[in-house]
Amino acid sequence: MDTYFEFSLYRFNVFVLSLVVTFMIVSNIFVSSFQFRVGDEIGWITPIGNESETYNEWAARNRFHIGDTLYFKYKDDSVLEVTPANYLNCNTTSPISKFENGETVYKISHPGFYYFISGQKNNCKFGQRIIVRVMHPSEISSPASAPEISPSPAVDGGGGGGDGWSSDFLDPVINSTTVLSIFSCFVTALGGIMIFLYLLM
Repeated sequence: MDTYFEFSLYRFNVFVLSLVVTFMIVSNIFVSSFQFRVGDEIGWITPIGNESETYNEWAARNRFHIGDTLYFKYKDDSVLEVTPANYLNCNTTSPISKFENGETVYKISHPGFYYFISGQKNNCKFGQRIIVRVMHPSEISSPASAPEISPSPAVDGGGGGGDGWSSDFLDPVINSTTVLSIFSCFVTALGGIMIFLYLLM
């Protein structure tokens, strides 16, 4: 009888340990990315002048990482990924990538700057364009040494909607860094509790 009890306890311990390992692996997958809706509720539209912030102000108050996605929601328009020069000139003739399906999900694959404009040249001139700065992994691990973002001059797109970075809109918001930190703490605490309970058995 003791042998059967020991065998059952062993199987239970193996089950609990594999459950903990599986949970930690799955949770790591979920915290590794975050989807940002470009423009929040308004989506990817031509600015009309009464918006609370420009697309670049929206981008400046978020922190983007490799693996995150940008969700563009739009009607009768398109999203073009372009070079910096084409961004400044609203040049729609030679995009890096073109998306026209109305609900584009763009996966961020490397650190650095990404430039997006509307496929309608006039929309771009009125401010429907965005620069997304993706953090390098070394910046994530040392947030204390990250440089402050200073405002840069606005690029005059002809529409007066503004397109520059603004320090007024750098208030902290929930973004992939925040979600990653909160969820990582939760997973670590839960994993620690499960391992502690496992050791008590």
